Amino acid sequence: MAKQARDEEFTEYVASRSGWLRKVAYLLCGDWHRADDLVQEAITKLYVNWSRAGRMENLDGYARRVLVNTFLAEQRTSWWRRTSRPGTDLDTESVPVDLDASLDLRHALATLPARQRAAMVLRYYCDLTIDQAADAMGCSSGNVKSQSSRALDTLRGRLAARPTVAERTP
Repeated sequence: MAKQARDEEFTEYVASRSGWLRKVAYLLCGDWHRADDLVQEAITKLYVNWSRAGRMENLDGYARRVLVNTFLAEQRTSWWRRTSRPGTDLDTESVPVDLDASLDLRHALATLPARQRAAMVLRYYCDLTIDQAADAMGCSSGNVKSQSSRALDTLRGRLAARPTVAERTP
C-alpha cells in the first residue's frame, strides 16, 4: 500500500472514530483532558502499527484494545501514582447539571481500580461479550467475570449509600 493511501485511510478512520474513542477513554479514566491524552497516545500507536491493524477483521476492536492497553499500562507507571489526585471531582464538561444519577454513577465508576473499570466499560458501555472483553484486556474470561462481579458489587454498594435526588432536595 502506498504511503499516501495508507495515511489517507488512517486519517479517515481516526476522523470517523475519534469521538467514540474519546468517550471510551473518558469512561476509563474519568477526566476529559486525560482521555484526550490517552486517545492521542493510542492513535499514535495505531498509526505505527497501521499495516497490522488494516489486516484485522475488527478494526474497532483492535483500536479499542490499543486504547485499553494504553490506559492499563499508564496505571502501572510511577508517573500515574505521583500525579493521581484521589478525591477530586470528575470533570463534568459534557454532563448536564440535572443528571445527578449519571454523575453519581460516573463518580462511583472513577473510584474503581483500573482493571475493574476497564471490564465495566468494555462489558456495559462497549457492549462486548465476556470473551471479547477478555481479548481486549489481554486476560482470561474468568478474570473478566471476577473483575466485573467485584466492580458491580462495589458500584451497588456505593450507589445504594447515596441519597436519591428526592432525598437531597429540601
